[in-house]
Amino acid sequence: MKKIFKTLLILSALFFATPYAAMAAGYPAKVGEKLGTGIANVVTGVAEIPKTIMVTNRTHDPAYAATAGFMTGIVHMLGRTLLGAVDLATFMIPTEPLVNPDVIWKNFDRETSYNMHWQMR
Repeated sequence: MKKIFKTLLILSALFFATPYAAMAAGYPAKVGEKLGTGIANVVTGVAEIPKTIMVTNRTHDPAYAATAGFMTGIVHMLGRTLLGAVDLATFMIPTEPLVNPDVIWKNFDRETSYNMHWQMR
């Protein structure tokens, strides 16, 4: 009876530990990617201003792009920079990017959006 109990205990421990072992294999890459995007977003956050002006200029007149696009760019600059700092502070927890696109040079022709749902990678 004790032998069966020990066998079941070992099998159940292996059953519950297997997904964590599989997830741990990609952990260094996920952590490194989050650290890299955090650094990139803190450094390049200021580029949101001209990017947003350019994106706004495609759909509106230049005066609107220079004013509203500039103000929206400042908001996106703050968002990208602050969320980059959050990524730097929490890089050991691999989550999905909170900024879309995750770095500014990806999809430069699209306005930045934000994902406020914390999801593990």
